[in-house]
Amino acid sequence: MHLAYPAVLAALLFCTGLYGVLARRNAILVLMSVELMLNAVNLNLVAFDVWLRDTLHAGQALTLFTIAIAAAEIGIGLAIVLMVYRNRGTSDVDRLRDTAEGHEPDPNATGDSTADPTSTARPEVAA
Repeated sequence: MHLAYPAVLAALLFCTGLYGVLARRNAILVLMSVELMLNAVNLNLVAFDVWLRDTLHAGQALTLFTIAIAAAEIGIGLAIVLMVYRNRGTSDVDRLRDTAEGHEPDPNATGDSTADPTSTARPEVAA
């Protein structure tokens, strides 16, 4: 078996996944692109394992670990994306920049120039 064929295919898969991560805005498509990149790595591991004729089959063993990690990553990632979609109403990555808790909007953006952004005092609530 020639090593060039799977290596070129893996490079094409990895580049396609990289383009998907950099160019896509939907979080689900970004996760799918990450999976494509991991599959390209798996293809390289198996191809080099066959080419080197490793008696321990370390490439195939590492591929099994990579598949397990990818399954956990997609499960947790999909759960996070679904929770963000329920809370925000969108899965657009560009709109999810301000997801930190306690993020206060810029008072100058609303036109209120009298508010002090460094003030931590909260207004009293009548009981």
